Amino acid sequence: MPCFNCTEEIGKPDSVPEELPGSKSQAGVVPSTSAADGVSSSRVADSTGESSQETFKSNYAKLPDYLKSCLDYSSIVSNRHPVEIGKLVRLLLAEGLIQDKPGDIMEVVAANVVKELIDLGMLREVDDGSEVEVPASYLHLSILKLEKQDFVAKTANSPVRRAIRDDGRDIFPNDEGRLIQSLFIITAERRGYSSGSTGGLSRAYMRNVCGMRFLLVLDLDGKIVYLPDEVGDLIHLRYLGVVNSDLDELPRTLGNLQKLQTLDIRMCGKLSELPIEVVHIQQLRHLLMSKSIDDCEIRVPEGIGKMVNLQTLSGIYGGDGIARELSALTQIRHLGVKRVSEDHAGELFAAIEKMENLESLSLEAEGCFFEETSTTLFPELDAFSPPPLLQEFDLLGGLIEIPIWLASMENLTRLTLSYSYLSESPTSALQFLPKLKHLNLWEAYKAKQIGKEFCSAGGFPALESLKIASEFLVEWTEIATGAFPRLRSLSFSCCSRLVFLPEGLQNISTLQELYLGSMHPDLERRLKGEDNYKIKHIPKLTFCLAPINFIL
Repeated sequence: MPCFNCTEEIGKPDSVPEELPGSKSQAGVVPSTSAADGVSSSRVADSTGESSQETFKSNYAKLPDYLKSCLDYSSIVSNRHPVEIGKLVRLLLAEGLIQDKPGDIMEVVAANVVKELIDLGMLREVDDGSEVEVPASYLHLSILKLEKQDFVAKTANSPVRRAIRDDGRDIFPNDEGRLIQSLFIITAERRGYSSGSTGGLSRAYMRNVCGMRFLLVLDLDGKIVYLPDEVGDLIHLRYLGVVNSDLDELPRTLGNLQKLQTLDIRMCGKLSELPIEVVHIQQLRHLLMSKSIDDCEIRVPEGIGKMVNLQTLSGIYGGDGIARELSALTQIRHLGVKRVSEDHAGELFAAIEKMENLESLSLEAEGCFFEETSTTLFPELDAFSPPPLLQEFDLLGGLIEIPIWLASMENLTRLTLSYSYLSESPTSALQFLPKLKHLNLWEAYKAKQIGKEFCSAGGFPALESLKIASEFLVEWTEIATGAFPRLRSLSFSCCSRLVFLPEGLQNISTLQELYLGSMHPDLERRLKGEDNYKIKHIPKLTFCLAPINFIL
């Protein structure tokens, strides 16, 4: 049975399905259903030429069904904005688009499908590779347009995926008796648009949402102050996302959702703890949390150590004996812990070291006074030994020096150091990591000047994106010849004192994008004048000179 997709922007005339790019009529969205065997694995540039379009059509037609269904779904999810790869993986699983293979981890299978589409050029990595979007040429192929009356007729007895972009009037659209399988709602506040009240979605609105008893996916993004008890009636639900909301509590009826795989409650108002019923959802695989007040942690009830299917656990408080619970969750693959402090760090690190399958780890130090900031020094890091399979590592907190073990993390592909305030360059240890693709240094280094020592010839052999944010940096003098051999994206954020870009930048032939945020006027003048030769080979240049943004 085909599954139909409908995107509606409330407040448009007649509340008709949204007009898609390239369509002159108001349209519903239906995945194409053609299938063929075999497809070229070569990447194809996103072009509008006639011959290129034929190549796109041929590649799309030859996709095996499992890839085509995932591409079609990705076209809906990322139609307006890129989607986080982790979220796409979780949604594909909830939709039942990934075939379960005995002995394999479902998320790994789904991630491999996403990677296949990336390798084929049918999904495109965005920014630092953490998000993807469907290129326009394939977006037009995977989505067909129907007149509204045809769409309504065809969806009479078929599952529908529905996206609603609310306008703030709190009017729940008529579903015309359609069988809604997945529902995505973005509120007016998140869209920066409102034609009326901005009080968020009302209790009556949310009760209408919870009346869709066959939902598999419910993804709510924006101002929601109330999640009714009736959400517990959605017994088929596999994915529940309530992000950027004003919630301060969750209903205890969530415990009824025994098929739930993902609960995403990041940036949720004043929410500070989970109801105990959540730990009894034994099928839960992904629990992502934080409250929007200072992006703080969520405290979890006793018993979370019994949730043996958990693959993702983020936004938890590091104290309250959580380390003892974590020591039982050796199957965890993605972990995020906040407010790590000296009184529990040793026990916490010992628990993490047992997680042999851990691929992604985020640690945030408890806030206090350090270097005139609200960040404290990380305790006991020297004694920590990260699991060997770790690929992504975020470390937020003060450091006296780079931990010795960081330079030996040979499987690391992504690293973020935030508010480290190091006195010596961290890159002397990091530039020889063989698989590191993405490096984010956010107030990690206090130097006013960096030079060739930042990356020697052949340094950072796999690095594709580098982001630097520094209130101290004034000048990057020179880049060594042969440094950054694969760098594609270079970004400077909050570097308002930076007045010199390095000599040698013009020699990085792989560089595709340069971003300069809050740019110093002197740097702007140089780049438009005598230093223009350093950047003229870069295809995409984005400069921000507050308060005016301009793109060259």
